[in-house]
Amino acid sequence: MKAIIVEDEPLAMEELLYIIQKHSQLQVVATFEDGLDAFKYLQQQQVDVAFLDINVPSIDGMLLARNIHQFAKKPYIVFTTAHKDFAAEAFEIEAFDYILKPFNESRIQGVLQKLEATTEAATAPPATTAISRSNTVNLYKGERICVTDTSTIYYVEAAEKQTKVFTADDEFLVPMTISEFIEKLPPEQFFRCHRSYCINLTKVQEITPWYNSTYLVKLQGIEEQLPVSRSRIREFRELMGL
Repeated sequence: MKAIIVEDEPLAMEELLYIIQKHSQLQVVATFEDGLDAFKYLQQQQVDVAFLDINVPSIDGMLLARNIHQFAKKPYIVFTTAHKDFAAEAFEIEAFDYILKPFNESRIQGVLQKLEATTEAATAPPATTAISRSNTVNLYKGERICVTDTSTIYYVEAAEKQTKVFTADDEFLVPMTISEFIEKLPPEQFFRCHRSYCINLTKVQEITPWYNSTYLVKLQGIEEQLPVSRSRIREFRELMGL
């Protein structure tokens, strides 16, 4: 994989380059201190990963990332910054990860391993069971952005203008409405059983009759029972073969 680094602090540039070379097979083909120079390079050259500091001259890292996001074939974007405040914006443009300064070597090593695993999965033959990038979503956890296989999501819940996303052992808060988030999920796998809930049909363990001929659904390993609204009953019964 080819990568670039956009960083105007020489020591940070040197440290990041050292960690990348030590812990991965990534080839850093160019480094830049100026966002505009990096953008001009990317208009002519294709890379797989862009490590972007946010506070760089000419074009800041966030604006550069928004421009990169418009490319037909866009690289994975990993922000490397001292600022926590831009994490939500990074999520909106589907950044791969968000690393805070000062750098933690093991944290960066984990991101590098995840990058290599995701790239291998995306280029694997269709006959394999590897996860392609189209079957993943970005989930926001503190300052981190976690690239998550949709099959590990059990259900999602509306939280005003945000959405809670539940996996087997974790909970995430996504800065978009439940309707917006559901559009990112495979429609053959997920079903909006209620205006406030969308469930992974492959995780359904028990279906219990409720009042007015509706149902409560229990998912594998999840204690909470989720309702199926009356308006969704017929479709739910068809999907579950009831």
